[in-house]
Amino acid sequence: MPQIVECPERPYVGVRGTITMTTFGLVADRIGEIIGWLAQRGHAPAGAPFLRYDAINMPEDRLVVQAGVPVAEPVEGEGDIFAATLPAGRYAVTSHHGHPDQLIGVIEALLKWGAEQGLAWDMTEKDGTEHWGCRLELFQTDPRVEPDMHNWDTDLQIRLA
Repeated sequence: MPQIVECPERPYVGVRGTITMTTFGLVADRIGEIIGWLAQRGHAPAGAPFLRYDAINMPEDRLVVQAGVPVAEPVEGEGDIFAATLPAGRYAVTSHHGHPDQLIGVIEALLKWGAEQGLAWDMTEKDGTEHWGCRLELFQTDPRVEPDMHNWDTDLQIRLA
């Protein structure tokens, strides 16, 4: 059952890319690289790595997505790795146990639940593209510990307006 949770600002470092549903790996597969980049600088992740959806245009199969890793305090970026902050606020959250391929149904259920609750998302739509204030998939399972994606735990967090 989804819940509404108050989240503080959360600093992170990340990369951003414009992708399609079939080229997701161009961004998602860089999470390990970012964790290694942080380790070289003496920083450990301060939470679950995530994908942040900035813009979604399903008719054109175009998404602007970030791969991010939370840090305890802000870390300066370098190259295409940038420093940013997840905004504080109220988030609708839910969890999924299973293969990430199944997330689309979980996301649809969360959005439907929000509509039934009369919630307004931190999202604006322009020319068929949804621009999200903060829409996250947080990966709670370390793939080095649990390689079977069917046993992964993923949290969804979507910021409310």
